[in-house]
Amino acid sequence: MQCGISALRKLTFKSTKFNLKVILVEPNGPLNVGSIARLCSNFNVDQLRIVSPKCDIYSLETKKMALKGINFIKECIIYESVIDSISDCDLVLATCGRIDYSKELEQDSLINVSKWIKKIKDLKNLAILFGREDRGLTNKELLMAHKVFTIKTHEKFPSLNLSHAVSIVLYELSKNTKAVNIQKKKDLDFPSSKNIEDSFLEIEKLLLKTGYVLPHTLDAKVSKFKNYIHRSETSKHELDVIRGIVHQINWALDNRNKNNSIK
Repeated sequence: MQCGISALRKLTFKSTKFNLKVILVEPNGPLNVGSIARLCSNFNVDQLRIVSPKCDIYSLETKKMALKGINFIKECIIYESVIDSISDCDLVLATCGRIDYSKELEQDSLINVSKWIKKIKDLKNLAILFGREDRGLTNKELLMAHKVFTIKTHEKFPSLNLSHAVSIVLYELSKNTKAVNIQKKKDLDFPSSKNIEDSFLEIEKLLLKTGYVLPHTLDAKVSKFKNYIHRSETSKHELDVIRGIVHQINWALDNRNKNNSIK
């Protein structure tokens, strides 16, 4: 067993250029949180972040499970929302084991996503979102990620224990693979999740103003558009152009309405 542990410790993110943030959304099991803190130490994760925990993450149960990962509990940062927890990250991945997820959401395999990450240049902060033990991440939360992936399991039993899922993901991402030729690497030019959310606030205003959508159909329409942005790997510059056009149209409509009311 000791041999196995030593092998795992070699498979850390030391050889990579990015910092990895593991983000748990509303975990309700202290044993899971403790186990994940231990995994963070095993794989040299940069930081553990938790969004609105539903359990006492500083409990004795948590600390017993964390062992040498106890510092990840002590230094864990608590957030009130998912978007706040990923606001400083260049790239965000989200896990999904739900069978009822929106079919508009494109999912990839963990192996493909792992290979894709290794081809990106200048990646500084990578976040991985892990959902609630009982119901995972919502469709809205999944759309905050640049890529959504699944861990292939038996089709009748697709959901994994939270800490087990974290261990598989960290192992796969940290595996020593053949280095990618620097000429084949892609520049990182994706908009941040915060940038995408802010841009869509402008887009939502326009869609409602023009009557293209009604309030009760807004989320469904916007989800399709967001998914398209992620699928096409839209660059930050391209999204900024779209946002600028939408902002100007919103401004023109607001001013036209003001002028009409004065008359």
